[in-house]
Amino acid sequence: MLVLVTGGTGFLGAHTVAALVRDGHRVRLLARAHAGVEKALNPLGVSARGVEVMIGDVTDRAAVNRAVRGTDAVVHAAAVFSFDTRQHAAMRHTNVTGTELVLGAARQFDVGRTVYVSTFGALIPTPGGVVTTQTAPGTSREPYLATKAAAEAVAREHQAQGAPVMITYPPALLGPHDPKLGDQNARLRNMLRGLMPMWPSGGFPVGDVRDTAALNAALLTAPADGPDRWFGPGRHASTRVFVQSTRLVTGRRLPTLFLPARAMMPMAYLAGLAQRVWPWHIPAEYGACLVCACDARPADERPPLGVNPRPFTQTLADTVQWMHAHGLVSARQAGRAAGPSIAAAEPEHV
Repeated sequence: MLVLVTGGTGFLGAHTVAALVRDGHRVRLLARAHAGVEKALNPLGVSARGVEVMIGDVTDRAAVNRAVRGTDAVVHAAAVFSFDTRQHAAMRHTNVTGTELVLGAARQFDVGRTVYVSTFGALIPTPGGVVTTQTAPGTSREPYLATKAAAEAVAREHQAQGAPVMITYPPALLGPHDPKLGDQNARLRNMLRGLMPMWPSGGFPVGDVRDTAALNAALLTAPADGPDRWFGPGRHASTRVFVQSTRLVTGRRLPTLFLPARAMMPMAYLAGLAQRVWPWHIPAEYGACLVCACDARPADERPPLGVNPRPFTQTLADTVQWMHAHGLVSARQAGRAAGPSIAAAEPEHV
């Protein structure tokens, strides 16, 4: 099967390419430059010469049409994920327009199946804090969540019209080999560096990028009469469990003050305004506080399509070890996770 992957030089996209190659598929990438392909795929054991690369952007209709034409399936993973206020314009353009063009082209050229990579955050806030795959797209005004909710509506409209579209809802993703060090891994690194002494209360679903990549690949051959929306593998973790798990795998104390999420939101909002003119990243982010305040979780956390999620502490250990190996954190900051990968005991849900 020839599969087009958009966003294949990003974190989840690159791991999805690796999963597709392992499953024996041929892969075509729509990428902005050849250099990004090598950087993203080589660490995963996938040769850039082993995939077909088309240069272009998901917001360019002609480039999208060229990339989609002749493929058997599409995995649309391209998106700008950030709670950084400096990325607002890029999010609006890529997350919504890109989805409209890619899914529209897949229908135009009769692609057999399209997997659209949404996000758990596209479904919040929701009353009661529990979401299902039938929960309506969220109504948040936070730019990342708002643009992904709008893109979610586009994908659902294609489904309603009978298009062969599957939707996945990844949790917050951690894991090794992050070519651009996205928000979630950057947040973990900031914590290890002592830049996040305060955390909001609440929690969020979290998982391993390799597990969600495996789900994306598996959906290409899933029965057509089965579900067409899937939560990514993972578990809900409170922020206290997140910090406690990091303490377990690193052996560090990591002193942390937990404050009510909603009480932190005004401060985070002001930090976001300052971020527009401040050249260095400010760890306090309104969107992150909002997600924690919603404290939402899937109604069903059973492993999807037989993809059993890795233990959260294993994911953390692998991620911290990778960060240390690539100079993103020091040996002191990585603690005992700087050594061979370990799997500490899983903390209970809190």
